[in-house]
Amino acid sequence: QVQLVESGGGSVQPGRLLRLSCEASGFSFGASFMAWYRQAPGREREWVASVTPTGNTENYAESVKGRFTISRDNAQNSLYLQMNDLKPADTAVYYCNAIASLRPRNTGVWSWGQGTQVTVSS
Repeated sequence: QVQLVESGGGSVQPGRLLRLSCEASGFSFGASFMAWYRQAPGREREWVASVTPTGNTENYAESVKGRFTISRDNAQNSLYLQMNDLKPADTAVYYCNAIASLRPRNTGVWSWGQGTQVTVSS
């Protein structure tokens, strides 16, 4: 069955960086658009970034553009999110999932994994 396992979260001070990883299995990862999402306390889950199956084109939410970079390694069935210059507003649980296209949407193709917590606080 499909599994999405996120890791790499933690507690950091503003301005620091983190790199999230997602290990995917049970579906054709290399043929799938992939995305990162996040859900802050008391808020709906929101789309953060997406990438094409080949990894050559990305799309980002305005709130993270220029600070976050999505990438993938199809040989490892892995998705990454490099997060630089973190802000308190980035505090959330981060999830990965397949997505229908590069275009923003708050829904994923598969059931959600457990996510990884990112907390940005001084």
